[in-house]
Amino acid sequence: SNTDGGSQKQVVESGSFGYLSATAGDGVIALAEPGTISLYDTKSGKTSDVPVTVRGDFAEVREKYVSLADGIMEADVSPNGKRAVFSSRGEIVTVPAKDGDGRNLTNSSGSAERSPAWSPDGKTIAYFSDASGEYKIVLQQSDGQGETKTLEPGGGNGFYQGLGWSPDSKKLSYSDMRGILWMTDVETGVSTKVDEAPYYPVTYRYAPSWSPDSKWMTFSRIEDNYLSAVFLYNTETKVLTQLTDGMSDATSPAFDRGGKYLYFLASTNVATSPGWLDLTALETPNTTSNAYVVLLRKDLPTPFAPKSDEEPITEPEKPGDAPPFSIDLDGIGRRILAAPMPTRGYVTLVAGPDGSFFTVDVPPSANAGSPPNGIPALRKFDIASQKDSVFAQGARGIAVSANGKFALISGMGGVSIVPTAAPPQPGQGTLDISSTMIKVDPRAEWRQMFHEVLRIERDYFYDPNYHGVDLNALGKKYEPFLDGLMSRADLNAVFIDMLGELCVGHMYISGGDIPGVRGPSVGFLGADFSQENGRYRFKKIFTGENWNPSVRAPLAQPGNEVNEGEYLLAVDGQDLKSTDNVYSRFEYTVGKQVRLRVGPNADGTGSREVTVVPTGSESTLRIYDWVEGNRRKVAELSGGRVGYVWLPNTSVAGYTFFNRYYYSQADKDGMVLDERFNGGGSVDDYFISMTSRPLMSWWKTRYGKPFTSPLMSVYGPKALLTNQYAGSGGDYFPWAFRRAKLGPLVGKRTWGGLVGILGFPPLVDGGGVTAPNLAFFSPEGKWEIENHGVDPDIDIEWDPVLWRQGRDAQLERAVAEVMKQLQNYHKPVPKIPPSKDNTKIGHGG
Repeated sequence: SNTDGGSQKQVVESGSFGYLSATAGDGVIALAEPGTISLYDTKSGKTSDVPVTVRGDFAEVREKYVSLADGIMEADVSPNGKRAVFSSRGEIVTVPAKDGDGRNLTNSSGSAERSPAWSPDGKTIAYFSDASGEYKIVLQQSDGQGETKTLEPGGGNGFYQGLGWSPDSKKLSYSDMRGILWMTDVETGVSTKVDEAPYYPVTYRYAPSWSPDSKWMTFSRIEDNYLSAVFLYNTETKVLTQLTDGMSDATSPAFDRGGKYLYFLASTNVATSPGWLDLTALETPNTTSNAYVVLLRKDLPTPFAPKSDEEPITEPEKPGDAPPFSIDLDGIGRRILAAPMPTRGYVTLVAGPDGSFFTVDVPPSANAGSPPNGIPALRKFDIASQKDSVFAQGARGIAVSANGKFALISGMGGVSIVPTAAPPQPGQGTLDISSTMIKVDPRAEWRQMFHEVLRIERDYFYDPNYHGVDLNALGKKYEPFLDGLMSRADLNAVFIDMLGELCVGHMYISGGDIPGVRGPSVGFLGADFSQENGRYRFKKIFTGENWNPSVRAPLAQPGNEVNEGEYLLAVDGQDLKSTDNVYSRFEYTVGKQVRLRVGPNADGTGSREVTVVPTGSESTLRIYDWVEGNRRKVAELSGGRVGYVWLPNTSVAGYTFFNRYYYSQADKDGMVLDERFNGGGSVDDYFISMTSRPLMSWWKTRYGKPFTSPLMSVYGPKALLTNQYAGSGGDYFPWAFRRAKLGPLVGKRTWGGLVGILGFPPLVDGGGVTAPNLAFFSPEGKWEIENHGVDPDIDIEWDPVLWRQGRDAQLERAVAEVMKQLQNYHKPVPKIPPSKDNTKIGHGG
């Protein structure tokens, strides 16, 4: 059509063309078809294709800004409480307590900076940086100006943590991944090895405290008996002295700023808790501890002597009355005093202002093996008043400034700098960390993380030969892929392929700054449906255990039950057909009341309305239904003689299931233990110990039947079910079961992963990789299980055909094996001796 609106028009047959996208010039228009662009000449009537290459935006490779608050790993406070310093997203950033803005001191996505520490004189911030390709100590002016100074860490190439300054700002303490504590002189760069732990530091980390004169360090570390002890180190004489006797688990030592005392925590009821590797560690509830005060000099009186008000005789103060700091090592063990504080679940202690200290108290769980579940409390204890009070409820961590007057507190909904003199008010001193932004170059980060991952494998992998793999060659092989990566998920894919060449279980790649889409939460009714007569029909309803809050069945509440075979006709008044997605009606209904119309007929006749509360997951209901079904089947097949216990893992859940099901069936003659789908966890010694206890004695009372010791135990034959989905601790358990000769293994070979994982440095964007570093070998000196698994004695498939018929071929065979052994088994029967005649005792009879 003419642009002047005239009547002249030309009709063009578009053929397969789609839309007219734009005019392209005099007499030529552009016509678009999906995937192509063509030019049409209105004079000649000819078309010609235009080659077009369209590249995606690939938003994940763009530089971007992220909030400091989203990636904080470590923090410290300036000596006068004016600013805090954080490591976040691999950067070192300071944030003001009140006035001013956040300040990024490093500004480099291509390197990782960690573990910042502010010097007591306020001039310098120290941190670790891998800008050189390996982690070095970097000293930077605290305002970000001036040149940086780099020091070689004492342990050479590797990973480090826990930088801490001496009060004179002349020395730094830190530890490495080997469990070695180091001290480095800032001026000379000379490093000294202070101490080395006998075991890998799994359950602790060095956190040295410096004496006020900078000549002593105190710290705790694990000993050969697996308990931690407190040590003193003289930095001038290089002499190490053990302070506590090793009969308690002593942690968190800290020098008082006034120089008179040393504080620490200790627990004398740890029992099996330090045995983090073994399942028996769960037998002891979360341990408690007490706080202790050490008098550092012989001339110091106890601060906890009985009090009596007397009129003091004042003497004029003389210059130099305060003695210089010193420690009298002679008899120091006898000068350890228990602070007058209740026994609690203290997890850390730090020195406060002169004559005081702070503790973080986490109330323990009521159940053995469960993590602490109470709200943590930051408490302050004052030596002079002998009073212990809550300083901040909900605080999880604290760092006290060099002058002792301010504290950086995490928890309570944020991070705060507050005076240490009095408990803070709600919201007092909260730092604005969300508005401080860090600029990120994803491609530079990905390259740094690529090399970081190789270093993690180099320094943490259990085998220094890396299963025969050349790590340098491995890195060169996969590094060219970095140039083509378009997303963080692509980087994880490279890690998966690269680290897979080490051929080891427990090699996990996880997380990272990956965009996600979060869908709506969906409520579940705990039921299986069939589609019949244009409706949804309840095929199976899981009844759970209504007395158990974690196994609540929405459709089986007393007085409000729904029956199998009934139809689900409507949800909250909306009619429901089988053509509808039933789960779409339960979006955002978890924990909320939902009205259901149910009835025996698809046309709605005879229907009624019930109100239910959907659950967020049906997995527990379905698991308990499967377990209870197996238990009933075993009882049926054995005539009630054999019990059944399923062990979902070798951690808290497995411990809980064992304790509930094994002891409640102690009256059985035999037992089928089922560890199929066992997810692992700890190394089992508990299941083996409890199922192998022999009959030791009988006990008789005047009334009732005699009973045994051990009191609740199954002494008869046992069998263990395994499958290919049981691994890690689920590999070890059947291996130990066989070694203890407790019975046959029935099923399939286990997963085959018994090089475990402990702890590893996180990647700068929050992602992570493992470097399996806990390898199993037998007392005979053989590597076992890894990459093979544990073979069953009786290899039998979980037959899917039989499963659809309601049968479990593996379970049936295990019961048959136990019943076969029961043919020659005689349950212990008490042989009650005749009554004694003691009338002749003492009369020569």
